[in-house]
Amino acid sequence: MNANVLVAYATKYGATAEIAQMIGDVLRQSDLQAVVLPVEQVGDVMSYHAVVLGSAVYAGHWLKEAATFLEANEAALAIRPVWLFSSGPTGEGDPVERMHGWRFPEGLQPIADRIEPRDIAFFGGKIAFDNLRLGDKLIVKALRVQAGDFRNWNAIDAWANAIALVLAGQSLPLAQLEQMDE
Repeated sequence: MNANVLVAYATKYGATAEIAQMIGDVLRQSDLQAVVLPVEQVGDVMSYHAVVLGSAVYAGHWLKEAATFLEANEAALAIRPVWLFSSGPTGEGDPVERMHGWRFPEGLQPIADRIEPRDIAFFGGKIAFDNLRLGDKLIVKALRVQAGDFRNWNAIDAWANAIALVLAGQSLPLAQLEQMDE
């Protein structure tokens, strides 16, 4: 059975969308049916066997639309395999180390605990200074945030491949999910 996987994301300038697209591409290369959508365009989560959900991170918070999606779909997410990811910090090195152990927004952690995601990943981000809105440019300058692309595509690929391996080996649980959806 080919699992029907939703890769949903919230992005401000498109960098997180590019991560989500790569995850979807890797899943499709593993013969899974993957749909990649911004959270605002997702219909019924119950029509998917598994969900990968990610958001850009600003000041330690997911974008509002991603947080709202997670809260609104908690019950549906709790009964299917779920993976969560964040993207955000810029600069060289491991994003978790750069953020002093931060991996996921504290305010959303109780929901994540109830959903019990298979994994929570945290990827470096991208800031293209020329593409920023004026207010964001001022913040980036004031905080001396390093512009550039700090996404580790090898780490993203490896994470997506690990998801694909789990889903490929889950024909029985996914079949059970289909029965629950009927």
